[in-house]
Amino acid sequence: MATETGISRRALLLGAGATVGGALLIHWRQPPVIAAAKSEPGEVTIVQFSDDGKRLDKIKVQKVVKTEDEWRKILPAGAFAITRHADTEIAYTGKYWNLHEKGLYRCLCCDNALFSSETKFDSGTGWPSFWAPIAQENVREIRDSSLGMERIAVSCKECDAHLGHVFNDGPPPTGLRYCMNSASLRFIKAA
Repeated sequence: MATETGISRRALLLGAGATVGGALLIHWRQPPVIAAAKSEPGEVTIVQFSDDGKRLDKIKVQKVVKTEDEWRKILPAGAFAITRHADTEIAYTGKYWNLHEKGLYRCLCCDNALFSSETKFDSGTGWPSFWAPIAQENVREIRDSSLGMERIAVSCKECDAHLGHVFNDGPPPTGLRYCMNSASLRFIKAA
């Protein structure tokens, strides 16, 4: 009788542990929808850049706002999950993490200039990392407390696409590491 009760108790505890573990795993793999899904029409100020990285004008533009279905139709599935629902690509799988060419990184969703290869560095994390955006006006930083930790999420100011996160373990001169998802970016090689 004691053995039978012990097995039942063990099975119950293992089942409960597996259920809790599974729920946590599902929660961890399903990031919360952040700013991108809450975009509202309005004007924002950004700095325009030519494809060769030359700073042009600071201008006011209408925010790019689309429905979920419109974004889904124009973005690849992985890019949709990352830019519109704050998912994250697996380290060392994105096409720009190890790119060393000179050029400009634009938003995949709206073409806003975001980062320059001049500020890109090898962070050893498996994601493209930059010590600063090309213009602070072109990105938005949002407090992100998902996954049980405090982080700062970075999004495109023009269309609210989720880009990645910023951490304060980067190199001089800023000490910041803008850790971005390749799937959120479009690289324009310098001529």
